This record gives sequence, structure tokens and C-alpha cells, in this order.
Amino acid sequence: MQFRSIAIEGPIGAGKTALAERLGTRLDATVVLEDTENPFIADFYADRPGSALQAQLFYLLTRHRQQTSLRQADLFSQITICDYLFDKDKIFAYLNLDDNELFIYQRLYDLLAHDIPPPDLVLYLQAPTDVLLRRLRARPADPETAAFEPDPDYLRELNEAYHHFFFHYNATPLLVVETSQFDSDASDEALDDLVRQIRTMGPGTRYYVPRTK
Repeated sequence: MQFRSIAIEGPIGAGKTALAERLGTRLDATVVLEDTENPFIADFYADRPGSALQAQLFYLLTRHRQQTSLRQADLFSQITICDYLFDKDKIFAYLNLDDNELFIYQRLYDLLAHDIPPPDLVLYLQAPTDVLLRRLRARPADPETAAFEPDPDYLRELNEAYHHFFFHYNATPLLVVETSQFDSDASDEALDDLVRQIRTMGPGTRYYVPRTK
């Protein structure tokens, strides 16, 4: 495996964590899962003033602490699969914050981003909004979405923001995976085919529709 650190990204409901865990088992890799607990998230869903910036900065600092801890532990010397990309923090910031909040956020982000090395490869899990919404409604209680009915309009905006972000993304090799028919219950054969795509990735972006049978 030429890629020692792999980040998996996609909007809520794309299946990042489930795929990270399965790939981790398949590749005998260290799996790093994002800490989604956030004391400000309930206020954000309740649309309380200032809560969007508080929630966003908390996520930013938590992700920074986790990523720098990994670097200090030298876990990147072995295969590491992370279920988020640090850069994705900006997707939510630009979607949720107003101009004044963004000014504060961007200055802090620019300082912290220097500490985070990019992964060797990014997998972007892509799916239509209706598929994401169906998965979220069928999902058991989740710390990020429990007790909050997913808002179709917000999810659509988020999905479009992800599309825009990764359309312009060129910091690392990027494998775009269409996941409408590929979820946590995908067969072992489908997973093996995805691993083959990863192993043969080169520079640039590749688009891939997984085998489902």
C-alpha cells in the first residue's frame, strides 16, 4: 500500500465511519474516528444566537487536537484511516457562519492548519441528497443527529457545498466514490474492488462507481 494515511470524507449520511472501520479491518490499519461530541451542538440546532460560531470553533479545536496528537504519536508511520479530513471544517464554517463570524474563524483556522499534514489519499463518498436523507432517517440514535430531524434543505445545501469543495480539491490524490448502491452492508467483494482502486490510484482525481454484486 503506497498510501500510509487515508482520509474518508462526505456529507452526513455518506457512510464515512462504517467504511473507515471496514477498510481498517481489511488493511490492518489504525482507524481514527472523529470525536463528534460538542456541548454547543444542541444550541446550534435550536438556532440560538452565537451558537454556530461556538459549535464551529469547538469542532475546529477538537479536530486540531486529535490530528496533532496523532502526529506526535507517529501513528502515520503505519497505515492510518481517518473518517474525516481536517480541511472539511471550512465547508461547515462557510455554510453556517455569517461574515463577521467567518472573519474570526478564518484567522484561527489559518493558524491551526499549518500544524496538520495532509493525508496521502482522500476518499470522497458521494450520494444524492435523497439517499443521504433516507439513510439518516433509518439510522439509530447518533450523537450528531439524535433528537434532531434532518432538515432536507440544509442537507441539500451541505451536499452541494461538498460537491463544490471537492470539485476544486487538488491538495492530494482524490478518489470520488459514488455510494448510492454502496453502503455499510456492501459485500466483501465490493469492498475488495474498492481496495483495488485505492492500490492503483495515482496523482489527481479518479471517479469510481463500486461494484454492488
